[in-house]
Amino acid sequence: MGELTNSEIEQAKKLATMSMMSQILENIREVIARDRRQKQPLILRINEGFIFNIARKAILEKDSTFIMSIAGESASGKTTLVKNAAKACIKSDTNNVYTVVCCDDYYKDASRELKEAGSYENLFESGFSFDTPDAIDLELMREHLINLKLGKEIYSPLYNFVTCESKKDSILKKPAKLVLNEGLYVLHEKLRDIADVKIYVYTPFEVIKDRWFSRAASRGKTGMAAKMQFHDVNQTAFRYIRPTMDIADLVINGMTTQAYIEEITQDLINAIADVINNPQYSI
Repeated sequence: MGELTNSEIEQAKKLATMSMMSQILENIREVIARDRRQKQPLILRINEGFIFNIARKAILEKDSTFIMSIAGESASGKTTLVKNAAKACIKSDTNNVYTVVCCDDYYKDASRELKEAGSYENLFESGFSFDTPDAIDLELMREHLINLKLGKEIYSPLYNFVTCESKKDSILKKPAKLVLNEGLYVLHEKLRDIADVKIYVYTPFEVIKDRWFSRAASRGKTGMAAKMQFHDVNQTAFRYIRPTMDIADLVINGMTTQAYIEEITQDLINAIADVINNPQYSI
C-alpha cells in the first residue's frame, strides 16, 4: 500500500477526533447517570452543551490552561469541593496539574476601619459590609487569573479574617493545567467571561446558617456581631450570588460527602483520560 496523502491524513485525524469526542461524551454521561442514582447525587444540574465543550477542549486544547470557577453562598461547601477535586487531580497527574485561587484572599484591607470602629458590632452598625462585590478586589483577581492562563506566576494577597488586614504579594501561585477559582464572586460579571467551567454549589439555607455561625466564631465574630453580619450575608446573597446559579454550567450539591466528591471527580477525570491515552485513537 502507498503512503497516505495529506488530504487522507487530515480526514483520518478528523475521524479520530470525532471518535474520541463521541467516546468521551459517552463516558461522561455514564458517570452522570451513576451519580443520579445516588441518594445524595453530586451533580444537580448540568448543561448538555457544556459536556460537549469539555470533550472538545480535552482533545483540541489539552495543553492549555483551564479555569474552573466555583461559586456559591458563604458556607455552602465551595472550599470542600475544591479541596477534594484537587485530591483527585493529584492522583491523576503530579506535574503542575492545578493551582487554587481563592476569592477570600482578595478581600480589601479593612483593618483601619475595624480599629476606628472599635468592634465588629460597631463596624456593622456603620453600614460596612464584607459581603458585597465591592469588598473584594475583583479587578486584581481577574488580572491574576489572566496571567496564570498566560503561563505566568503570580503572588496573591493574604487576608486575615480576624484583623481584616490584607498583605499584598504574599502567596506564590504557579501556572498549571487547571486553575481552581473559588469564592463568593467568581461568577460575577467582572470575572465570568474568563471561566472555562462555571460551577455553582447549592446548599439549603438552614445548613448554610449552621455552618456559617460555626465558622464565624473561629474568625472572631460572635453574639450580636455575628447575627448582624449573617443578616447582611443573607441579603447580599439574595441580590448578588444566588442569581449566578442560572448562568452556571454545573450546579453541585453542597450536601455530599468529601469522599464522594473525590470519587466522582476521579471518575470524570478518568472518563476523559482513558480516551485521550488510548492508543487506538492515535494516527
